[in-house]
Amino acid sequence: MKGLRLHTAVAIVIANMVGTGVFTSLGFQVIDIQSIFTLLMLWFVGGIIALCGAFSYGELAASMPRSGGEYHFLSEIYHPAVGFLAGWVSASVGFAAPTALAAMAFGKYIKTVFPSIPEVHYAAGAVVIISFVHANSVHWGSRFHNFFTFIKITLIVVFIASAFFVPNPQPTDLIPNLESFALMVSPSFAVSLIYVSYAYTGWNAAVYITSEIAEPQKNLPKALFIGTLIVLVMYVLLNFVFLYTVPLTDLKGQLEIGFLSAKQIFGSLGAEIMSIIIALLLVSTMSAMIFVGPRITKRMGEDFKGLRLFARTNPQQIPIFSMLFQTLLTLLFIYTSSFNQVLTYASFALISVTSMTVLGVFVLRITKPHLPRPYKVWGYPFTPAIFLLLNLWTLVYVFLDRPVESMIGIGIMCLGLIFYFLSKRK
Repeated sequence: MKGLRLHTAVAIVIANMVGTGVFTSLGFQVIDIQSIFTLLMLWFVGGIIALCGAFSYGELAASMPRSGGEYHFLSEIYHPAVGFLAGWVSASVGFAAPTALAAMAFGKYIKTVFPSIPEVHYAAGAVVIISFVHANSVHWGSRFHNFFTFIKITLIVVFIASAFFVPNPQPTDLIPNLESFALMVSPSFAVSLIYVSYAYTGWNAAVYITSEIAEPQKNLPKALFIGTLIVLVMYVLLNFVFLYTVPLTDLKGQLEIGFLSAKQIFGSLGAEIMSIIIALLLVSTMSAMIFVGPRITKRMGEDFKGLRLFARTNPQQIPIFSMLFQTLLTLLFIYTSSFNQVLTYASFALISVTSMTVLGVFVLRITKPHLPRPYKVWGYPFTPAIFLLLNLWTLVYVFLDRPVESMIGIGIMCLGLIFYFLSKRK
């Protein structure tokens, strides 16, 4: 096999991003923010952060083209301990937790149509089946999530278009005022960005499988940019549809935003059909996470004696033990964790790691000015600086607002460092 082509890499980025977050988080945002303009700006700003990150990762991936993502980057830029920390976060909450959250949402949506089985069993069953598909063939695995990503984009476009035929649309004043701008620099806006950042998680997905992409130095930056831009547009439009079809008071604190909007657009029967459709979209998200995640654990297994088991592959060169580990960890989250808490501490840890990685663009420009850079980040130094400043702003206010979840995120990272120093490097 010559490698995954550009369209597959783009599909991986899109499939990793579009999923649980966009269909569940708006209800938490409207608790503190009732301005339509400000709510949409949340998703636009989140998209800009993701785009700045994608541009920055493009330079790192082109100059250091090897699978492993942040684990590989941070090991080379700073120290193997920092790289191990990133790999630990990716293995523990970066992929297993979002897969579990997508599976939980999948179970909830399926249960609205088929209520006889507990939603947790639907969630676990989906994870096991998708893992089995990816454990047997890279070829069929890539076809599997290409197919579901196509369904995902098509159905979201149809959903957006159908919304404008809703009989009783909600007032959506998009003209900003002083209050709208004041909200954009408020603590509530910063805290709400943690949900948006989670929804955009996955913009960096393709860097984890760099060595499996055809002509990665050319195709990887393109995949990151194209995939992220497509998702930004879809997210802003989709959230406009939610706000256009459902009263703000009905959205507050609700998880099943897609179901509520579909009920307004298509009626009760249509909402049940949309529940199945959203469940299919979540299958695509789970598929992409399960496809990519084990590659980081495999890379760590190649470098550390204590993790050598995770480097083993089956005859199809699939890291079977890494995939089994991620599957078991995902099932553990499904059966033991709450949705909101996992989202917060996972996002806190992931934002911390991606921020350290983007900071590496500045570090390498200083320490290794002659490093070959087939692709240089567009808008340097402003692009990576915007990413870092907005993420720092988010982390500070999330820590102040939710110290327990933030400390859990910090604890996960510290646990990774402890495990590193207990392991012996090859």
